[in-house]
Amino acid sequence: MTGPELSPLVVLGAAGVPDATTQQALGYPSLFLLIFLGALVPVVPTGAIVSGAAVVAFHEAAPVTLLLLFLVSALAAFVGDLVLYWLGQRGVRSRGGSRWLDTLRQRAAPDRLEQARAKLDDHGVAVLILSRLIPAGRVPVMLACLLARMPLSRFARGDGPACLAWTATYQLIGIVGGSLFAEPWEGVAAAVALTVLISAAPGVWRRLRGRTASSSH
Repeated sequence: MTGPELSPLVVLGAAGVPDATTQQALGYPSLFLLIFLGALVPVVPTGAIVSGAAVVAFHEAAPVTLLLLFLVSALAAFVGDLVLYWLGQRGVRSRGGSRWLDTLRQRAAPDRLEQARAKLDDHGVAVLILSRLIPAGRVPVMLACLLARMPLSRFARGDGPACLAWTATYQLIGIVGGSLFAEPWEGVAAAVALTVLISAAPGVWRRLRGRTASSSH
């Protein structure tokens, strides 16, 4: 199946491309919703979804589908970031803070936050592009922007290109994965494994560094 009827969410299937009925039932609205929710709460591997969907679109030889996948994914990430930033702003303005602001603080390691604040001072909103491409870099930079009382409009100007770059990167991973394997499910599995590994790498590195530091004392 080609064109906009192809569901980008085939990455969530068990072992291959879903049938036409499943594709039509899921569709791009579900892709948008998953990436949007993944931007708010890190329970969905959004990069893996984009990469896996790109694998299938590549095997279907559907450039229109790849374009739609890119636009929907980038828009969902952008809207999710704006909503999360707006919720964080409410916490910054409130005397008692908010649950969303507390969640952002818990997900941003103090050293990463300090680095993000320094980079924000040096480079302004341009640092948002890099933050989206570095695993676990988005939240510390977003929190730094919130603490600096950056207006939502200015944050949006930097976050738009960041979401485009993020989507292009993970879609490229999917296209490369699709080109290396004859079967779509093999490319999906490889792309998902790679993106999950990339996402998990910073946390693993921090734990290993913490153990090394504690053992040296």
